[in-house]
Order: sequence, then C-alpha cells, then structure tokens
Amino acid sequence: MKGVYAVFRKEMSLYFVSPIAYVAVGAFLFLGGMFFQGILSEASEYAMRAAMQSMQFGQPFEMDVTGETMRGFFGVTGTILLFITPMLTMGTYAEERRRGTMELLMTSPLTDLEIVGGKYLASIALFLVMLLPTMVQMAILFKGSDPVPPWRLMFCGYLGVFLLGASLLALGQFLSSLTESQIVAGIWTFLVFLMLWVLDFIVRSSSGTIGDVAQYLSILRHLNDFFRGVIDSSNLIYYLSLITLGLALTLRSIDSMRWRRA
Repeated sequence: MKGVYAVFRKEMSLYFVSPIAYVAVGAFLFLGGMFFQGILSEASEYAMRAAMQSMQFGQPFEMDVTGETMRGFFGVTGTILLFITPMLTMGTYAEERRRGTMELLMTSPLTDLEIVGGKYLASIALFLVMLLPTMVQMAILFKGSDPVPPWRLMFCGYLGVFLLGASLLALGQFLSSLTESQIVAGIWTFLVFLMLWVLDFIVRSSSGTIGDVAQYLSILRHLNDFFRGVIDSSNLIYYLSLITLGLALTLRSIDSMRWRRA
C-alpha cells in the first residue's frame, strides 16, 4: 500500500500543476452547467405549456420536472465524459515514457500493480474532484423542488456516471501506455471513445442479433437504468468488467515494457 500511495501522491501533485487538468475540469464544469441550465429551462417551459393546455381542456396533468432534469443532466454528463476523459488520461504513461521517468519507476522497488494502481486511483480522485461541484446544481434543484425528489434517483445517477468515468479512465490509461506521445494517445483514446458513442446510435436503429450485441456493448446504453433510479447487477458487472479489462491490459503493457528493456 505504501507503493500505491507514493505513486498516487506523485500523480496528484502532477495533476494540480498541469494546465491540461485545469482545462479539462473547467471545460467539463462549463459544459455541464450550460446544459443543466438549458435542460432545466426547457423542462420547466414544457411543463408550464402542457399544464396550461390541460387546464383549457379540463384534463389532469402531472410532470416530474426535477426527475426529467436530473435524467437529462446525467445523460449529457455521460456524453461529455467521452470527450473530456482523453485529456485526463493521455499523459498518464505516454508523458512518463517521453521524459524517461517511466524507466525510473520500473527500476524502483515498486511492482507493476502498485504503479498501475497508484496512477489509476489518482485519476479517480481527480475525476471525483471534477464531479463534486456538480452537486451544487443538484442542491439548487432539490431546494427549488416541491415535493423533493427521491434521493435514490440522484444517488443512482451519480453512481452510473462514476462507473462510466472509471471505465473510461481505465481504458484511456491502457491506450496511453502504448505510445510515447501524449498527443497520439489522446487521439487514439478520442477515436475509441467516439466509436463507443457512435455505437450508441447504432443500437437505436438495429434489431435482431446484431442489435442485441451492439446494445450490450454500448457503454452509454447501460446508464439508462441508473438514470431511472434502478441498480441492475448486469450493468454493474458490465462496467466493473470494463475497469478490470482496462487495468489488466495496462498491467500487461507495463510488463511488456520491462521485457523490452531487459
């Protein structure tokens, strides 16, 4: 654990002196805040127009504006992460290899598991720091809601977003370990995540066996249950499997570096 903590502390210090981390976090919060305001305004206006029409025809009308806003916000947040995460992971290993500090890590008493674990936990910590300010928006939403929406909806939404981000970070770090250029790593990661985003559109227009396979592989499709306040074990297994796969591939990549330099 001491080795993991040492790598974790080193990575966190690098994150907070890197302009890329500040740009990524700033872009995420700006886009998230902009979309949150837009989704809330649109949902409120739609509910008001629908309520007026129902009053004219004497029909009852109910709409969960808070729930619709939360589901829309978490959905947009997941899409934003696909394009922001490459900025957080592209230099994790690529920059170390370019500067030659990766050799120092591999010749130190640290094991491959400690290196990968420390770097991954640091990226998770930064991701949580990035998510934390969005809770201010949730607090504003809850304060202005009557009745107050179920806390389960917000908890499940954040859980889904966290699992998505953790999966993307694991995959992104593996791609970063394959090259010495963080620009190349960023492009590769962006293209892979773009394919995952496009796969979500394929799911919507496909049927049969191909549609079922694409639906299971779609990284965004598994978020839908979380946004409805439902925790499905199959979705948990899917994201945990992605995280495990990304970290295992990264470990294999680090091990291959040792053999090439032996």
